[in-house]
Amino acid sequence: MELSVTTADLPGPRPGHLVRPAREKGPLPGVILIQEIWGVDGHIQDVSARLATAGYAVLAPALFARGGSIPPALSPDRVERVKRFLDTIPPQAWAGLPDAARRAELLQPLAERERAPLDETLAAIFPPDRGPQLAGWTRDLAAIARWLRLSPHCQGRRVGAVGFCMGGALAAQLAAEDPELAAAVVFYGAPPPADRLPRIACPVQAHFGAEDPRLVAQLPAFEQGMRAAGKALELFVYPGAPHAFFNDTRRSFHLEASRQAWARTLGFLSDRLGPG
Repeated sequence: MELSVTTADLPGPRPGHLVRPAREKGPLPGVILIQEIWGVDGHIQDVSARLATAGYAVLAPALFARGGSIPPALSPDRVERVKRFLDTIPPQAWAGLPDAARRAELLQPLAERERAPLDETLAAIFPPDRGPQLAGWTRDLAAIARWLRLSPHCQGRRVGAVGFCMGGALAAQLAAEDPELAAAVVFYGAPPPADRLPRIACPVQAHFGAEDPRLVAQLPAFEQGMRAAGKALELFVYPGAPHAFFNDTRRSFHLEASRQAWARTLGFLSDRLGPG
């Protein structure tokens, strides 16, 4: 169901997509499902349904709708157009998208009428500095987790977080922001800064593709920092898998890595959010 989360800690109502088992009416453990850069699209809604059938009340908040509505540049149809464009350029070119001049170069082969809306949406999805945006969304997610715990869907039951790509980074940040979070699952998201690791209050499970060199290069320091801070970390790197290997709507999908990561995710959530 589509709903709106309203609390004093949010800068306006926040739309969200809530899914729970159809035949289970009582309170359940909760999962905050955190979107990729594409928003709460069909893939995230599908993952929400998969998690719900495992016995959870799953809430996927629309991060782009900060204040209540999604900006026109980030509307679903505009984001889908960007996805189609990105499929036409090599993945390594994505690193240049926060730069306006590089975007103009990549968009140059397109018809003139297509460039402006694509450029506007790309600039919104790939800002030059995402730090302040991530910090604001992390605070929002902590408020949303508090709301879910108090809702009839959970009523104080344990709440965890699962995030993908940008959402994976936010799941790890939320683990450092929300002392009541019971579990965090990170799918190919950037690890938190080293000074945030001691604040992580729950076990973390993390999944990365071996063919994702930018993030894989950060993992030794992440693992060492978590160990030094006395934090629980399960870290998995999947041979042959690229970034975004779990998204079965994208060309990056990797079947074997997805199968293993999903089984591990469900086991981890069951251990951390189940009874006892």
